[in-house]
Amino acid sequence: MNWDDTGYLISKNRYSENSIIAEVFTKKNGKVTGIIFGGTSKKIKNYLQIGNKLYVNYNTKSVNRIGYFKIEILKALTPLYFDHSQKLSCITSAMNLIKLLTAESQANKGIYDLINNFFYFLDSEQWIKEYIFWELELLKLLGYDLDLKKIVEKEITDNKIHYYVKSNNDKKNVPNFLIDNDNKTIDIKNLLNGLKLVSDYLEKSILRPNNINYPNSRSFFVSLLK
Repeated sequence: MNWDDTGYLISKNRYSENSIIAEVFTKKNGKVTGIIFGGTSKKIKNYLQIGNKLYVNYNTKSVNRIGYFKIEILKALTPLYFDHSQKLSCITSAMNLIKLLTAESQANKGIYDLINNFFYFLDSEQWIKEYIFWELELLKLLGYDLDLKKIVEKEITDNKIHYYVKSNNDKKNVPNFLIDNDNKTIDIKNLLNGLKLVSDYLEKSILRPNNINYPNSRSFFVSLLK
């Protein structure tokens, strides 16, 4: 089997002295794992930053055996953020979520387009807010739609609207921006609360039932925002 596609590098691990095993989320073939010979060489390894957009040629003799990638760089996206630790960590966290939550060789054009969109909003002033909605959209595309607008309850205290959800006699606050979705600038406290809400849902409804450990990359990203 041999095909050509475009995709984003979502993980890499050393395979031998000269090679690496890479996972690429491609436009037509979904998440695909393959060996890159010479992936540790100076010529190639600079291309292999998590999040970079690649042109890949994939070749395998059997669907039951790992194949091989030949790659060309299309867009070196991640190096643009080498001097911004929060955004660089956000890239790692986002790509790792895709690695953890997607199945091998199952095409999903929506997720591919979502990765495209990720790099458009990363330069916006409200990129953290946009990222939270990005995560929610990713979960929706994977069949885990957290439709907060349908499950929240509202109360008014001191002429201010507060949203919350009830679960097992527990009352959990929901940041207003997740419901109202206006263009106001959101303070970091509310953004962190939004990230925690998604984290709790991710762990309780997706990771734990599938025996997947909570990703360290996401914990580290959130810690950089505090």
